[in-house]
Amino acid sequence: MAGSEPWITLGRGYEESLTILRDPLREVYVARVGAERAGFLVLIMSGAFVGYIQTVCVAAAHQGRGIGTALVEFAEKRIFADSPNVFMCVSDFNAGARRLYERLGYRIVGELADYIVAGHAEILMRKSRGPLRGHDAKGQ
Repeated sequence: MAGSEPWITLGRGYEESLTILRDPLREVYVARVGAERAGFLVLIMSGAFVGYIQTVCVAAAHQGRGIGTALVEFAEKRIFADSPNVFMCVSDFNAGARRLYERLGYRIVGELADYIVAGHAEILMRKSRGPLRGHDAKGQ
């Protein structure tokens, strides 16, 4: 993760990446192809944006094979069990990821200029089944 984009441009190094993965407030899921780790997903299920996909990472050898799509779809199933909204940010320079998320039904709801690093924005995206008020996870 730390040796690939978008994390290189965002300045997220190895130690910071490990800290995120070890945080007990985050849920981490691993995608495997056979015995090999093909990618992983980090979710945050608390805070202002319950159901936030913090990280989707696919190993270079497995990119373009549907692993990223499968990880996002897994995240949606997990999040929609508790919340009617899924949120994520994508860096403005990460056009491939943004195309994937738009294809999967995510819509832009805001832009955070110079949020992580100067000169780049994080694009806040949301996929929704409705408002928080009145949401019944068991009935969905």
